[in-house]
Amino acid sequence: MFNTLKTALLLGLMTTFFLLVGRYLGGTSGMAIALLFATGTNLVSWWFSDTIVLAMHRAKEANAQSAPRLYGIVADLARRAQLPMPRVFVIPQMAPNAFATGRGPNHAAVAVTEGLLQSMDEEQIAAVLAHELGHVARRDTLTMAVAASMAGGVSLLADIARWSFIFGGGDRDRRDGGVAGLFAVIVAPLVAMLLQLAISRSREYAADAYSARIMGSPEPLIRALRSLEAGMHSIPAHTPSPAVAPMYIISPNDIFGIFRTHPSTEDRIRRLLAER
Repeated sequence: MFNTLKTALLLGLMTTFFLLVGRYLGGTSGMAIALLFATGTNLVSWWFSDTIVLAMHRAKEANAQSAPRLYGIVADLARRAQLPMPRVFVIPQMAPNAFATGRGPNHAAVAVTEGLLQSMDEEQIAAVLAHELGHVARRDTLTMAVAASMAGGVSLLADIARWSFIFGGGDRDRRDGGVAGLFAVIVAPLVAMLLQLAISRSREYAADAYSARIMGSPEPLIRALRSLEAGMHSIPAHTPSPAVAPMYIISPNDIFGIFRTHPSTEDRIRRLLAER
């Protein structure tokens, strides 16, 4: 219920932002166009975010015949977690990583990279997938898909507002127009990024704990997190968009400090050890 409210809040914030930018760019007519744009974006985020994200990664769906080991692990975990069987996908990328997507447990998908399958043993793979099923069970997947759509939409409109400001599309003589322009170009993208950071960090701790509970011990996930961290530094990872990076169990775009979308691996391991 709480994650559903968070999703509704994100959709509301995104709609408000679009309306503000629409007003700045085109007054009442601009607001009407922005409302249509926001409504379309919200509907796409809710119904088709999983399909879009998987297509962006060129992920290929797996089944019991094409990937019996992976499919069997997911099926066993879903049974133990008492969740519907999600769709299973493999991403053609050697950097080890994984994510879950979908608007709820009945419409979920989990995806892993080829590098993860090749670099980890079965217990580590299961721990990573249990973490992703934790996101499915808590409906984090919808929240993060909407947050990713919001970040993408904010970036698009910020670019439009920036060019409009440069070429005189806005009324520079009006104080409120100048404030709206500043908000569209600088403040709103920063707020969208901070929203993603806050949501991502809190959800990772909960999904880690979920994995430890399903696996019966935190040790498999601890080993997996260490392997993922090492892989992220040794093998270049390519994301189709920075907006989807927070969906991964280890974000390829994380560097340091407040700009990390995930808690540090050391902090996550420390919390897991404290729960033993």
